[in-house]
Amino acid sequence: MKAWLGIAFCTLSLLAQFARAAELADVIDGLRPSVVGIGTVRSVQGSKKPAISFRGTGFVIGNGRQVITNHHVLPETLDREAKESLAIFVGRGKAGKVMAVKVLRKDRDHDLALLEIVSGSLPAMRLADSAFLREGSDIAFTGFPIGVVLGLFPVTHKGIISAVTPIAIPSVSSRTITAAQMKRLRAPFDVYQLDATAYPGNSGSPVYKRNTGEVIGVVNSVFIKGAKETALEKPSGISYAIPVRYVHDLLKAK
Repeated sequence: MKAWLGIAFCTLSLLAQFARAAELADVIDGLRPSVVGIGTVRSVQGSKKPAISFRGTGFVIGNGRQVITNHHVLPETLDREAKESLAIFVGRGKAGKVMAVKVLRKDRDHDLALLEIVSGSLPAMRLADSAFLREGSDIAFTGFPIGVVLGLFPVTHKGIISAVTPIAIPSVSSRTITAAQMKRLRAPFDVYQLDATAYPGNSGSPVYKRNTGEVIGVVNSVFIKGAKETALEKPSGISYAIPVRYVHDLLKAK
């Protein structure tokens, strides 16, 4: 009898694990069309295809025309002579297509940007409320860690929220730090530290609850051990995400 109960318990445990895995797979299937590449396109003289430059990841929200990404993913300038423009890359595999977008709002302090699709719309992800998730909560994020060289193939990583910790978004160069930025460095805000591996191309990826797909944050940085070149070769497994409360604030801003 005891042996039978032991087998039954193990069977139920395995079925529960399978149900959780299938649930995440279903969530990924549902949100994949909402995850987009962020970059630029420009005309190349003598070529029928535009030159594409991949810069990071974004995701669609709201009315299907709004796209969230990191502020640092956006180019500082565009080459107008080459007719360079901001764009998102959508679809899957080599059948991906380009859609023009424009910048609606920026939040440099929290490394966020709100874009708008110029024409057309896409399925939107749901945003969670502004409350912080507890440390230890299961999360996943989907994006393009190695860009779109081989086509649009979004990659999902899973992990947990390992900590809610203070952080400050620094300037790219210490020579360009302003008085306002110095003030922010003295008053950092709380972000999620994730026990999951992200890569440079994951910047702007949605971080979401594994069981519902609701967005709880936006990947914005990776802890790098040593030089930047080691981020791919020897990832630290420590990533950071901007909480969704700042996405809500950006949507409400005027």
